[in-house]
Amino acid sequence: MQSLNLKLLTDFNTGTRRFVPGRSFGTEWRQCLNLRNYNRNCRIVACSVERDGGGEGTSSSSSSSSSSDRSPSSFLSRSQTYAMLKQQMEVAAQSEDYEEAARLRDSLRSFEEVEPVLRLRKLLKEAVADERFEDATRYRDELKEIAPHSLLKCSSDATTLGIRVQVRSVYIEGRSQPSKGQYFFAYRIRITNNSDRPVQLLRRHWIITDANGKTENFWGVGVIGEQPVILPRTGFEYSSACPLCTPNGRMEGDFEMKHIDKAGSPTFNVAIAPFSLSILGDGSDAF
Repeated sequence: MQSLNLKLLTDFNTGTRRFVPGRSFGTEWRQCLNLRNYNRNCRIVACSVERDGGGEGTSSSSSSSSSSDRSPSSFLSRSQTYAMLKQQMEVAAQSEDYEEAARLRDSLRSFEEVEPVLRLRKLLKEAVADERFEDATRYRDELKEIAPHSLLKCSSDATTLGIRVQVRSVYIEGRSQPSKGQYFFAYRIRITNNSDRPVQLLRRHWIITDANGKTENFWGVGVIGEQPVILPRTGFEYSSACPLCTPNGRMEGDFEMKHIDKAGSPTFNVAIAPFSLSILGDGSDAF
């Protein structure tokens, strides 16, 4: 499967859009292309889950899990199992083994019902909606303990000197190999120039942290092989990707830019606010 990267130039005054084919995932992620062919022989025979009798929506619901279930290492292991189940269901469906696909679907549903992070997210959302803020605080703190990245959205939005940067990430099952600890995330970036001066994007800087706390920095010239000029009231969009060795992580960084309407203008950094890389997603829509 050949990946295609598209960049999108938007003129917000006329509402027109111009698509231009770009380079696949940019030079910073060329190693991702090695993940195209993955081993489909791995098979999960069963997914066993234990149900408790506690109801949802009460303060006791989140405490029914054992302390081992709420440890970060346990969450990492469960996330790997979840990713493998989803991948194997897709493989079974594609090979028309619908009985196996149905079994894996049921295992996924059972898994989702008792997964502590998913349950705590739901309880947190309900507590905030019902203005039970004491409960919301407790659920939030438990999420911080078992999955520090889970409170971070898979999207972010930040503005620096009139330059707005929006990001949205998504997990790509078909390019991932959970059995080998390889997880593939795509992300889309929209840059909008809300200032009165034209700017040019010169360099990028990414800070990528996996679920084990390992952090790496990446620097490069431009994005997807170009240094786009963004005029006032227009925007620039592009897609790229990030391989990760854990099912969850986070990205943040900045773009180095300069104003091009005056010679000798100094460069400045435009923030890319932190966003999550998560196989579980966050249930929100793309920007």
